[in-house]
Amino acid sequence: MSNVRDGSRITLRDVAKTSGCSVTTVSIVLNDAPLARYIPASTKTKIENAAKQLRYRPNVFARSLRNNRSHTVGLMVFDITDPYCTLILRGIQNSLYQASFMPILTDVRNEPGRFERYLEMLLERQVEGLVVLANWMFMDVNLLADLERNRTPTVMIGRELKTNSVSSVIVDNEIGGALALEHLYSLGHRKIAVIRGPKALSDSAARWRGIRKFAQEAKLQLDTQLICELPQSRDPMSGFKGAYRHTSNLIKSGHSFSSVLAFDDMTALGTMRALASCGIRVPEQCSVIGFDDIELAALCTPPLTTIRQPMEFMGSRAVDVLLEAIAAVRQKKPFAAIHRKAKPELIVRQSTAAL
Repeated sequence: MSNVRDGSRITLRDVAKTSGCSVTTVSIVLNDAPLARYIPASTKTKIENAAKQLRYRPNVFARSLRNNRSHTVGLMVFDITDPYCTLILRGIQNSLYQASFMPILTDVRNEPGRFERYLEMLLERQVEGLVVLANWMFMDVNLLADLERNRTPTVMIGRELKTNSVSSVIVDNEIGGALALEHLYSLGHRKIAVIRGPKALSDSAARWRGIRKFAQEAKLQLDTQLICELPQSRDPMSGFKGAYRHTSNLIKSGHSFSSVLAFDDMTALGTMRALASCGIRVPEQCSVIGFDDIELAALCTPPLTTIRQPMEFMGSRAVDVLLEAIAAVRQKKPFAAIHRKAKPELIVRQSTAAL
């Protein structure tokens, strides 16, 4: 309902006039100030009824200026079209809602200039904290410095910064990489093609470490001719396109492989498209495993076996870390950055099968 009468906003003065109380008393009651406990219940009821009758709503912006609090958090997403973001954003927004914080969502579109401008705009609006969702954006030194210079509590999801000023929440990519290879190995696969992520992404190196670690422990020799690397690109579809090209090239080259370990789910979907284009059936002739467990993973044909990141949990956990930092700032207490790792999980569907 509207908070306007005769074209103007209902004010405390209007409520005071209707209730027959002073503006000061009305302010104390409606703002639930400490002095409200000394005001008679009958007076409180009279004021509350008048406010309800007039459809009065407090001016949250003015209150935030008085309290030096905005109860807003800036969400900086590097590309909102990337399906990796969806569940993480849901976890973030659910937790902010429960804590009575309003998110201000910005889509950086993988552009450094846009990131810098949005960061400036969010700080101008006095957000109490920042959550930065880093996916395919490989942040340069200047962007990292921008985050570290500002003293607003900040949590980054998807990338761990070795810093005491920016907290982080990531999945344990090394464990995830090992889980993926272990699954294919347990099904009897030995000729395994691997499509690595771009070098600039920290996830790529960590997942590769996990893959190599398991291979060494299992005495599995990975064929270097079956190892490809995705290009560095700000396009969230580059994983799909790169995988399609790499898989097609492997097939044309005549190299034999019985399975493909893809960097992420979009990469796996590109691989499956290339295999289908060449008449190779999944999983009967080639198994495919992805990483992330985006919503499309369960909807494709066949449904994709993957390593699940607990994305909604990661978003929620990031907010928990952020709220701790915000509380510390309000209490003028020191708060060191916190770095959390979430455990990945193998989700077996129908894109992998035993030899």
